[in-house]
Amino acid sequence: MATKYQNLSQYNAEIMPDKEVVASQHYAIAVADWNPQITHAMLRGAVETLEEVGVEPENIQVIHVPGTFELTYAAKQLLNIEKYDGIIVIGCVIQGDTPHFDYVCESVTHGITELNLRNNGCPVVFGVLTTNTLQQALDRADGKHGNKGVEAATTAVKMANIVW
Repeated sequence: MATKYQNLSQYNAEIMPDKEVVASQHYAIAVADWNPQITHAMLRGAVETLEEVGVEPENIQVIHVPGTFELTYAAKQLLNIEKYDGIIVIGCVIQGDTPHFDYVCESVTHGITELNLRNNGCPVVFGVLTTNTLQQALDRADGKHGNKGVEAATTAVKMANIVW
């Protein structure tokens, strides 16, 4: 994850899977439209990264959901299609004055973890920012700490191509 101490948005193309392999793969991205200045920047980073590593643009499916809480349901529906080699969820929850932040973050984290434990072969990658401030989110959505969408896409391709 991108922090003030480490920016993982730069990937080493030499350790990515072969572009010929990746070209035939399919990826889905579920993006929350809440906090769009954050999530849509992350979405752009994810799509651009998938294309840079060799995924054909027509093999990238993007669906929009209202908020971060809905990402788990969207990922579950995408898994049910059994078409994708990797699924990325992109969202942003910024701490407020109520416990809503805690409920949403915990729910989505557990939901995505559960999907990964129960599905058979398609990684669901957690690209959700959980920050204390808007500025922290901006810094991680194509700001001074990189782009979490780039990291999520890189992770999705690497996880989809794990050889056992």
